[in-house]
This record gives sequence, C-alpha cells and structure tokens, in this order.
Amino acid sequence: MTGAGGARFEPDRLDDQAYLVEGDPSGMLRTVASSAAEVRTAYRAAVESGLARVGRDGRPRAIVVAGMGASGLAGEVLEALCRYGAPLPVVTVRGYRLPGWVGAADLVVAVSRSGTTEETVAVTAEAVRRGCGIVGVGAPDTPLAALVARGGGPYVPVGGVAGQPEATLWSLMVPPILAAAAFGLVPVDEDEFEAVARRLEDLAHRCRPSSESFINPGKTLAMELAGTVPVVWGTSPVAAVAAHLLATRLGAHAGYPATWGELPEAAHNQIGTFDGPLAGRDIFADPFADEPGGGPRLRLFLLRDVEEHPQVTRSRTAAVRMAEDRGVPVSEITADGVRPLERLASLAGLCDYATVYLALGYGIDPASVAVSTELRARISQ
Repeated sequence: MTGAGGARFEPDRLDDQAYLVEGDPSGMLRTVASSAAEVRTAYRAAVESGLARVGRDGRPRAIVVAGMGASGLAGEVLEALCRYGAPLPVVTVRGYRLPGWVGAADLVVAVSRSGTTEETVAVTAEAVRRGCGIVGVGAPDTPLAALVARGGGPYVPVGGVAGQPEATLWSLMVPPILAAAAFGLVPVDEDEFEAVARRLEDLAHRCRPSSESFINPGKTLAMELAGTVPVVWGTSPVAAVAAHLLATRLGAHAGYPATWGELPEAAHNQIGTFDGPLAGRDIFADPFADEPGGGPRLRLFLLRDVEEHPQVTRSRTAAVRMAEDRGVPVSEITADGVRPLERLASLAGLCDYATVYLALGYGIDPASVAVSTELRARISQ
C-alpha cells in the first residue's frame, strides 16, 4: 500500500524485530513503553515541587492552561475531568495572548516540555504582568522557569530529550491535574495515578514489539489505520481527548492526516464525509494492495467510553449503521478501567503504540522532526 511521498506500508515489518530496532533509532517504542514510569516520576516531581500550596488561598475564578501541541492536550485532559463536576471553567490557550478577562483572580498553568515554547513563554509573561496565580511545568533552567519564579508560583521540572518530540503526555498532564486537586476540583490521589501506571504497564506488555500482530492491539490498530483517511470520534470528554491525541500523533509520528471530534457534535459536522468521494471501497479488497485510480479511503474510528450519555449512544449506533451501509469500515475501541484517568490511559496508550507502529510500517522514523524544525526556522526568520 503506497502512501504520501511514495512510502509503502509493509505489514510484515511490524513482526521483524531487527527492522523495528533499525527503523526506530531514537527508541520511540521504548519511550512509549516507559509511560508508567513517567506517570510515577511526574507525580513525585509535582509533590516535591510544593504544588499543593496553590490551594492555600482558595479557588481561583478560572484555570487557564497555556500550551502548544501535547502541552495543550494537557489542558484538554484537565477540562474533561472538570467539565461536569467543577464549579469553575477550565480554558486552554494555544497562542501568544491571554483572553482579555483573565486577571489576578485566575490561575494560569503554563506547560512546555522544552521550557522555551515561544507562544507559551509569551502567555506566561503576560500572566505574570497581570498578577495571575501561576504554575509552571517544563524543563528546568529555562525562560519559562524564570518567569514562573518571578510570578511566585511552583514549577514542576520535567525531563526529555532535546530536539525529540515527546512520545507521551503524562509528565505534562499530571501536574495540572494535581494543581486542580489542590483546590478540590478533581478527586484524584496517588492510588489513582498508580492505577494509571499499572494500566500502562499492562498495555506495554500486550503491545511489546515481540508480540505478533494478530494478538498485539497496537499493531492491529496500526494496520487498520494504514491506507485510510481516519475519522476519529470520542464518545465522552475523556475519549475525545484520546481522539485528539490520536489525530495529533498520526501527524507527528507518521506524517498522517486525520480528522477528530466528540460525539454528538462530530457526527453533525462530519457525517457528510460518508457520502463523499473518499467513502466506500470493496470490502473484499486486499487492504495492503495498491488500487489503480483509487487511493486512501475513509475509515471511522470510534473511541468509546463506558460513561456515554444515552443520546450519544444512540448517535454512535446510528453513525455505525450509516457507515456500514455506505461501505465505510468502522473500528471500535472501548476504554478499560473504572476511573476516568485510567480509561484515558487505556485509550491514549494504545494510540501512542499504534501511531509509532504505523510509522514503522511505512518505513518512517517516528521521531523525525525535520518538518517541525523547518517550520520553527522559517517563523524565526
């Protein structure tokens, strides 16, 4: 199956242990497998940074999470956890400026793994000038760390490899959640983060490179993604974060485009694609064979949560039937776990593995940052 740029997806590569090592020189698979350790390390770092002290002065009017890319996803996770139970809004800012209403009564959580992200540094400087409460998450001894220190807030240091895109978001996500927990906004504790870590360890075992494709859920999902135009829908706020993560990781790891959304709105906005030029294909066709005059076809990926609104369940069921009626293949992935963070881990961890395996199946280094580096260079000119 030939993709963009002439790359061809070779499913046999996914069970070739020598190739998986050679094709992943930065060790992205090992990085994904370390997600459980990342959760535990992030929890300890957040506690040791004195993050709990942000709750001493009472609840803010709003929490604003500033971040780009995966750092912005950390804000979406917090908003999903707080949406129906917290008495204040959680807003994510992806850009250079704070909304005009943000002021001294609000808490700004600035997240940047590198500590140098231009947009996040600009927003943090503005937050300090306005007298906002401030929390920082990122690399130590950076412009972001200096600004947060100036604003008098706690700073949670995170590690990472310079120049390499992050494979997981846990080190960025844990501190904002604990900041919200300091105000009593989310009922999380060390036991819940440990449950998340155990869930990720189990996934690492099932998705390990030596596990063959027919029993490896990460490789299976990669093969379902290959040669398609993915339409990814989440059936709850938590599942929608995983859908956004999958779409983001597809671009970052495999250079792959995707659309995503949360039901029920996603169905209203994107259902028209089921009758579009990329919908429908021969269900008996070899998914890894070239199709003369064809090309990638639509596939619906439903990331399901056990906490679905009844009307969302009806919307999901109807959308699946409509897709199948039109020859649009459907993949349904159901979250595992009791608590929201654990369910997110089951979906997000699988998405991380699948996108790395997809890149390797196409012969692409999943840690390549050439295009992103070029973009930053052009912006800075």
